[in-house]
Amino acid sequence: MRKFRKILILGSGALKIGEAGEFDYSGSQAIKAMREEKIKTVLVNPNIATNQTSKGLADKVYFLPVDEYFVEKIIAKEHPDGVLLGFGGQTALNCGLELEKRGVFKKYGVKVLGTAVSAIEKTEDRALFNREILNIGMKVPRSIACISAKMAMAAALKVGYPVIVRAAFALGGKGSGFAYNEKELSVLLDTAFAYSKQVLVEENLKGWKELEYEVVRDQYDNCIVVCNMENFDPLGIHTGESIVVAPSQTLSNEEYHRLRERAMAVIRHFGIVGECNIQFALDPASEDYRIIEVNARLSRSSALASKATGYPLAYIAAKLALGYALPELKNAVTKTTTACFEPALDYLALKIPRWDLDKFRMVSQEISSEMKSVGEIMAIGRSFEEVLQKGLRMLQIGLYGFVANSKVDIKPENLAHEIQVPTPRRILAIAEALRRGMEVKKISKLSGIDQWFLGKLKNIVDTEKEIVKNKNLPKPILEKAKKMGFSDKQLAELTGRQEEEIRQYRKKMGIVPVVKQIDTMAAEYPAKTNYLYLTYHGTQDDVSQNSAKKRPREGGNAKAGQKIIVLGSGPYAIGTSVEFDWCCVNAVRAAGENGYETIMINYNPETVSTDYDMCDRLYFDELSLERVLDICEKEKPEGVIVGAGGQISNNLALKLAGAGVKILGTDAKNIDRAEDRHKFSQIMDKLAIDQPKWKELNTIDQVKKFAKEVGYPVLVRPSYVLSGAAMSVAHNDDSLMQFLNKAINISQEAPVVVSKFEQGAKEIEIDAVALKGNVIIYAIGEHIENAGVHSGDATIVLPPQKVYIETIRRIKDITKKIAKELHITGPFNIQFLAKNNEIKVIECNLRASRSFPFSSKVTGYNFIQIATQAMLGSKNLSYFRRQNYKTLDLDYVGVKVSQFSFSRLKGADPISGVEMASTGEVGCFGNDMYEAFLKAMLSVGFRIPKKNILLSIGTIEDKADFLPTAELFVTMGYKFFATEGTSKFLFENGIENTLLHKIRGNLKPNLLDALSGRNIDLVVNIPKNYSREEVTDGYLIRRKAIDFNIPLITNLQAAKLIAESLKRYKLEDLAIKEWKEYV
Repeated sequence: MRKFRKILILGSGALKIGEAGEFDYSGSQAIKAMREEKIKTVLVNPNIATNQTSKGLADKVYFLPVDEYFVEKIIAKEHPDGVLLGFGGQTALNCGLELEKRGVFKKYGVKVLGTAVSAIEKTEDRALFNREILNIGMKVPRSIACISAKMAMAAALKVGYPVIVRAAFALGGKGSGFAYNEKELSVLLDTAFAYSKQVLVEENLKGWKELEYEVVRDQYDNCIVVCNMENFDPLGIHTGESIVVAPSQTLSNEEYHRLRERAMAVIRHFGIVGECNIQFALDPASEDYRIIEVNARLSRSSALASKATGYPLAYIAAKLALGYALPELKNAVTKTTTACFEPALDYLALKIPRWDLDKFRMVSQEISSEMKSVGEIMAIGRSFEEVLQKGLRMLQIGLYGFVANSKVDIKPENLAHEIQVPTPRRILAIAEALRRGMEVKKISKLSGIDQWFLGKLKNIVDTEKEIVKNKNLPKPILEKAKKMGFSDKQLAELTGRQEEEIRQYRKKMGIVPVVKQIDTMAAEYPAKTNYLYLTYHGTQDDVSQNSAKKRPREGGNAKAGQKIIVLGSGPYAIGTSVEFDWCCVNAVRAAGENGYETIMINYNPETVSTDYDMCDRLYFDELSLERVLDICEKEKPEGVIVGAGGQISNNLALKLAGAGVKILGTDAKNIDRAEDRHKFSQIMDKLAIDQPKWKELNTIDQVKKFAKEVGYPVLVRPSYVLSGAAMSVAHNDDSLMQFLNKAINISQEAPVVVSKFEQGAKEIEIDAVALKGNVIIYAIGEHIENAGVHSGDATIVLPPQKVYIETIRRIKDITKKIAKELHITGPFNIQFLAKNNEIKVIECNLRASRSFPFSSKVTGYNFIQIATQAMLGSKNLSYFRRQNYKTLDLDYVGVKVSQFSFSRLKGADPISGVEMASTGEVGCFGNDMYEAFLKAMLSVGFRIPKKNILLSIGTIEDKADFLPTAELFVTMGYKFFATEGTSKFLFENGIENTLLHKIRGNLKPNLLDALSGRNIDLVVNIPKNYSREEVTDGYLIRRKAIDFNIPLITNLQAAKLIAESLKRYKLEDLAIKEWKEYV
């Protein structure tokens, strides 16, 4: 076995739809595997929010784009002798394939570890793949690989409509979809070819079952199947969009083994080393099958399979890439058997995707072969009914389970349509249909979902009817309901009682959940991990709650056996993503360093926090009041940390405190004083701190009257939301009425908050940690975009570059006052508006914020570690004062830029406004703001324009404001194309440009020709305002830019900064430095 000295690992960059946190998990595992072998690691990943880019993992981290240019420069500088391509999703794989093609690996003597590049190419190139599979006598869908639209149109006639279109070398089904005729096909091809050189036109197998097998193979041809999974939805829905169960439930033993043998034969044929995932289509009527695809890398399903079985796929794959054999590696769970075994499951794991389609304007709600979901959950239990109900609650979208959801409104006349056309609501339509007595057979025919699954769903509905008949809940019915996954809250809804009443009654009856352990071997061998879940299927706990640690760790302040629980952040969604997972992992680590036994509760399979060796005990379970109390009653912790997991865990603070659980850090009453607008507003008045004028109103007339008083524009938001859900800016009476009538039902119970929207104001935020009301460390971030872009979407510069010293002094002063008043201990974040020397406070969150990892990594101080020490009381104020933290006067600049996934969201208007829309972020360093910004933009897919820029600017003020920037572009040799108003303005001011006519007119040359002809390199489109719902020419320009894969900028301040940065830096001027060279 060859010994390696230094290995390069390519990360996956910013989180996007189709490529999310699962690659943080797999990359972190790979780094861990290398460290054990004493191999130096160099990681390239601009995603500053992830765990893998933290101190103490990789030896060197480059926050630079994962593309051929930068990676080659890093190879030339670092001279690694090996590279791992399979741990950073499609981004890393595509970059690696390109470097191989250019001969870069050969030139620098870098060996590709694991699966050979030639084998990867055979699985990625559709034509090669089909040929290989047919060569070994297996079946693939009838298909033709095409390299032009004309060729694809002809192919469709050969294959026969309806067809499915897939783009090669794409991730998460990007650029794919179904076409029933030539017109639909032509639309699909435009997008597919914008993102890929090769497109596959294949036969439609809609309605077949879809199954996946996760296979592991070493270079000595030992091969095992770690897990197989079955999609609840039939083929035609991308597997990342489907509800998935492991192990499969509806296959006969014979079908299971036949597919298993085929899976192994395929993997052996391609010579894959490490982990790989193979997808099958199976015809339920005839046992006919097709092999759909093979991913010769870790995929989303790999993270799911790892968490579902307890088999650490990424870690094992990394070891196999070094040349180990499976029998040489230990089973991480039993610690006695080897890794060459197939896990046996005595439970079910169910994955449900989380969509956030309501956050986007004009997006299509239909779910198909292209991924749109932003996150996922996994529920573990002993029956399908149990995991489905648990899983629907875990999504955190306000559901109590499969039934008893008061807010779900599905009209009976639409039922058949809602079941037939897959959308995120389909599962709830099925519940309604079963409740109304629709036959399982009919639902199956409409949806293509197997009758076995629907039969299980019917059991839940039947049990609901039984509960409503017997509201006094006799013991047998209560036991049955709990085994079916009914929560106390659901039972309370159905019987007209309070949740707490049900809890007390249930405990009195002796009905409590038991703790079960995931042991990979169905209890054949004693397991060593503390990987746990709760269920009512069982009579005794698998583990004792006595402390696993007999003595406290060195240097900690904990007494023997003291436990701390950290609440996780739940599913990734827009507004809550990997940054909160970073916070949870660091809180667990800091508590462990202080000698506490650490317990994590979370259920997101894509995360590092749900890796069972991150903490002493992992409860892979719900973050509901009921479940957290169940665990607290069993574990009896010293306290619970709620501030690391974002809003989901923070929302439990008051209720947990009310039930007698000790909340560590800021007390729950003060958390509520900051969360409740009225209470917080009173505090601001008391402290004489300014805030934007606002009122909570219950009628449309009140709203209009208030808008007149303060003057338009106004910001309207429904009560208590996460990440600006359903907020809107109204610029006049019309847009106000449109929003109020369409978006929300305004009433006494559901008032709206209306506030004055400050135009042209600068937004500044502070991340800080306090101890007993004293601020001990802070970092101030300045937004590039003016107020009006959600802070989660904004470009943030740290330390601030264009903020007056006086403003900074006043922000620090206000922060200290608020910390003292709320007696804060632990992490918090405050957002400010600054305009004409006035400072207003927008909001204060008494928890970690989305920018905590960014602030920590740019300043070099781990804010969460400091916050955890403060919450545990392990360090006193004078200790923190002595640390003398410096966060303002840095010799470099960090810039955070958001990643948007609009290319996945058909029809969505690609624009940043008060609603958060980004799915991820990157953070890059530079000697100044311009260098860091340009690196960060390149990291989220921006390309430096070669020659032609399309300008379309809405208001006259914005046109005038942009003029110096336009002149700057001209001096750099760029040519302008412009829409009518903008073109006229440019000519009047002496700037040459080419006029492009409207898309919907008959005049030429028009916008569509220019965009579709691919001769525009950058689109700058600054809309008049951000709240229109209808199809405007501006919307068409923005949408077409995305569909044709042309870089798009929709914000004036960002456009100015791009021009300034391009003036100062060419690509070759950007410094290739690792993190430690800055911080």
